[in-house]
Amino acid sequence: MDMPAIPLPRKGRGAATNASGRFESEVRVAFDDGWSEPGAEPEPMPLTTRLTVDATRTIIARNTSPDIGFDRSINPYRGCEHGCIYCFARPSHAYLGLSPGLDFESRIFYKPQAAALLTAELGKKGYSCRPIAIGTNTDPYQPAERKLGIMRQILEVLRDFRHPVTIVTKGALIQRDIDILAEMAARRLACVTVSVTTLDRKLARVMEPRAATPQRRLETIAALAKAGIPTGVLSAPMIPALNDAEMEDILAAAKDAGAVTAGYTMLRLPLELKALFKEWLETHVPNRASHVLSLVAQSHGGKLYDAAWSKRMVGYGPYADMLSMRFDRACRRLGFARRHSEPLDVTAFRLPTRKGDQLALF
Repeated sequence: MDMPAIPLPRKGRGAATNASGRFESEVRVAFDDGWSEPGAEPEPMPLTTRLTVDATRTIIARNTSPDIGFDRSINPYRGCEHGCIYCFARPSHAYLGLSPGLDFESRIFYKPQAAALLTAELGKKGYSCRPIAIGTNTDPYQPAERKLGIMRQILEVLRDFRHPVTIVTKGALIQRDIDILAEMAARRLACVTVSVTTLDRKLARVMEPRAATPQRRLETIAALAKAGIPTGVLSAPMIPALNDAEMEDILAAAKDAGAVTAGYTMLRLPLELKALFKEWLETHVPNRASHVLSLVAQSHGGKLYDAAWSKRMVGYGPYADMLSMRFDRACRRLGFARRHSEPLDVTAFRLPTRKGDQLALF
């Protein structure tokens, strides 16, 4: 009988396997075919990232979840090459008939018409302006953005319409767009949150292999703050018995860099992510795996995940309560705010003048 093979980590990738998504009829299982030499553990072949056009017809996604502070968002990419093993967006790749495992971080779909679609949607009669959130699902500043520039094109449209935007990223590439963001921030049209999961570069390398290093993220906070862009830090996700002891250090380092707001979330393990994260723990930190999962379950009513609104982000129970108290205490000590002192301006929205338009009458 063929025995399941022990997954070996791939260099530069978060997931070790590529199990079928929940909508697929077939199931892929790794196994030892007997051809490897006894005791030999050949390193898996490198996995090349494939970019595919996403021919979407709309670009603004609407949200009605009561525990999320925005009602509309934009995702320039589906899938994320950063490869963060904890990413709650991984299960979304199952809707494409792909795996939330390696497919999610190596099969990236991009939206080349995003700027044109956004221009059309913002220009519709009766459009009501409210801040657009970007980076709430997959990172808009993942490696493909360096070549494709879709996020920068989106920002140019938002700037021209004077439309407010909030951005969450762990990509240092956002520094490329400081010129646009600073111009928007001067009109109260932009703010940025940088996600910092750990200050341990070794842990970051295996947990979020293609994201910017922790130091580069702190440098990014500093560069954004220096340019006058309201910048916050998101210490997320906090993973019990893995990176949770770093919370106060992360917040302090971000404050020193210039962050003015702070937030946190606990690890979320929806759908296929449960098995992927457990596999990752057993591969990289086997001595802590059971303890981590036990604390996660204790914070979700005995389950590895509870999708209930208001509870899914921070959990509940003694451990979750302790984490919340630690966060509140650190924020008070460091002088962090939960929200920016001035809300983004939704009153400045207007249709930009285009070539051929009639001149406004004086």
